[in-house]
Amino acid sequence: MVKKLRYRRVGMAMDKYEVVFISTPLIGNLVPTVEFAHHLTRHDPRFSATILIITVHERPIVNLYTQSLATAASHSQSHVNFIHLPTVQPPTPDQYQSSLGYTSLFIDKHKPHVKHAISTLASTTSVAAFFVDMFTTSMIDVAQDLGIPCYLFFASPASFLGFMLHLPALATQLAADFVDSHSGLIAPKDSAIELIVPTFSKPLPPSVLPSSVLKRNKDGYFWYLEHARRYTETMGIVVNTFLELEPHAIESLSISGLPPVYPVGPILDHAGASQWHPDGAQLHDSIMEWLDQQPPSSVVFLCFGSMGSLEGPQLREIAIGLERSGYRFLWSIREPPKGKLDLPGEYTNVEAVLPAGFLDRTAGLGLACGWVQQVRVLSHQAIGGFVSHCGWNSILESVWYGVPIATWPVYAEQQMNAFELVKELGLGVEIRLDYREGGNLVVAEELERGLRRLMDGEDEVKAKVREMKSKSRMVLMENGSSCKSLASLIQEISGRIQGLKKDC
Repeated sequence: MVKKLRYRRVGMAMDKYEVVFISTPLIGNLVPTVEFAHHLTRHDPRFSATILIITVHERPIVNLYTQSLATAASHSQSHVNFIHLPTVQPPTPDQYQSSLGYTSLFIDKHKPHVKHAISTLASTTSVAAFFVDMFTTSMIDVAQDLGIPCYLFFASPASFLGFMLHLPALATQLAADFVDSHSGLIAPKDSAIELIVPTFSKPLPPSVLPSSVLKRNKDGYFWYLEHARRYTETMGIVVNTFLELEPHAIESLSISGLPPVYPVGPILDHAGASQWHPDGAQLHDSIMEWLDQQPPSSVVFLCFGSMGSLEGPQLREIAIGLERSGYRFLWSIREPPKGKLDLPGEYTNVEAVLPAGFLDRTAGLGLACGWVQQVRVLSHQAIGGFVSHCGWNSILESVWYGVPIATWPVYAEQQMNAFELVKELGLGVEIRLDYREGGNLVVAEELERGLRRLMDGEDEVKAKVREMKSKSRMVLMENGSSCKSLASLIQEISGRIQGLKKDC
């Protein structure tokens, strides 16, 4: 039997609490986790944080980021520390069918190392809480073994949290009303079928469900269900959103039987990646110099996230649409990953995948580049619209800087995010809501129409985005909704530990 960790007070000094985090080793998951740890420790000086780092050798950019974190922590007064866990043998190809299957199994193999790291910490300090994220739920077992309160940090919207919590019940409808199709995705037996998910005020069309859910015969579907099932085993769920942005979704999660939900966002990395990305400073300077020469709100920015890339035929359609539209543009183009576990890379000759002469004809109008520091670009006054993959971090950044989005989802839950942004929140315009990797091309005319709505029309959307920009900042101030929610979380964690101490 594993001995439960016990807590103690040292003298009469102020109580100190250690909180431990573990994140899925992807930029989109890891960055908000790190930023929340900093946010929590800045808010309450009793707290310090330790983030356990999982290394994936196939993702050097992620590893550069994590190495930079440790370096920065050693040269600052930060209360956030980092422990790089020992490496483990990855799953063999016969053990998984999807990237989520690989990631889930790979994370699970780290449980002994996580348990050892937390036990070592607990020998010298009070470990008040252990935060897992949406795909590290197997670590709940470690928290239970050690008797540490476990919480979920959810870096996606409250609407998608509700979908995940509802997914086990929804699985029955998917089994009854959907059939396999030639595309490999399940399809509704009746085209009129829509799905009711409590965190969405409108019925969901099946076409916006994540690919892993629609590929019912692959292990990604199993892992979605498995992670979703475990969310309710936590003491509370911290969500990177805010009440004013997702009022319906957040209020619908306040039901009995669910852990309490704490919307504490928007939690953003305002510094961006210029300090650690190998192309950061030089590339960023040239882009910002170009933007400085453009009129305010005149440039449309196209970027598809840290894991987003498009194939040659789609790139050519985008180029044609941009040229026809006549708008100034900044376009981040990434080369598709070479292996299943790789991330997008940089083209050595991007001109070769674009229409002949495109770069010459648009030289005075636009700029095509590789990796770009997205948050710094969105903050520039020249940016007037954002063609986005609708990752949640990107949506929060666009809201913070008041930049309207045209939706072009690619993977993960981005189709659902796009649906919420356009149909529920009125904060974006639609290019596509249901585009996904391997789907039908977005043709040049379709993009051109979307760009015109984004840059010249939809005044109501632009007004709502400006209003939400103001609200996104107010919620983090004293008496703001997210500030109050964070205070409630801190009170819950510290109160629970005080109760444990009294029992010791």
